[in-house]
Amino acid sequence: MRAVLISGGNIQSDLALAFLREQSYDMIIAVDRGLGFCHQHQIIPQAIVGDLDSVSEEVVQGYLDRPDIILRRLCPQKDDSDTQSAFDLAVEMGATEIGILGGIGSRLDHVMANLELLSYGLTRGVSSYMVDAHNYIWATEEPVTLRKDAQWGRYVSMFALGGPVEGLTLEGFVYPLKGYRLTSRDCGLTVSNEILEEEARITFEKGCLLLVMSRD
Repeated sequence: MRAVLISGGNIQSDLALAFLREQSYDMIIAVDRGLGFCHQHQIIPQAIVGDLDSVSEEVVQGYLDRPDIILRRLCPQKDDSDTQSAFDLAVEMGATEIGILGGIGSRLDHVMANLELLSYGLTRGVSSYMVDAHNYIWATEEPVTLRKDAQWGRYVSMFALGGPVEGLTLEGFVYPLKGYRLTSRDCGLTVSNEILEEEARITFEKGCLLLVMSRD
């Protein structure tokens, strides 16, 4: 089951609407200010999650009496972010793949928390990703093959997430690697690589790798 979370970061309307049209989802969950985006574009979510302090009460009231929408209104003082609570709800509802729109914004602390969610998803048996106009981001503990004709943007960057990535090997890239131990201190080594061949392969022995496909 595929779910998309519409969160409260920067949402480029054209991209988000095109993405929702082109992808097939079983559920849409509006997260806090993301409900405003849904309301503006007449998108009916299956669930609403958040303290809703970033949405007008008039908008919220329009959804309160709808029995077809799950509403989880959270206390502003809480241990989890609104997006993590929505992520957990999606898993509870059976999601095995979760996309996040609006997960990247001006609040760097929220962006960092959302990046950690991608790793957290792996512990829940869920594949997840974040996307905006310039980036497609996901985490993996498995080898990856990227096709040049299907990449999100020109650049591919990789980061060790939660600990070292052992034995990292990059093939089919402009800058290859062989059996490298990637750590969080390798700040620039694996940034802005490019796919050289029709397919590029990323393999490693152990760890969690954060991948970013990006374009200017």
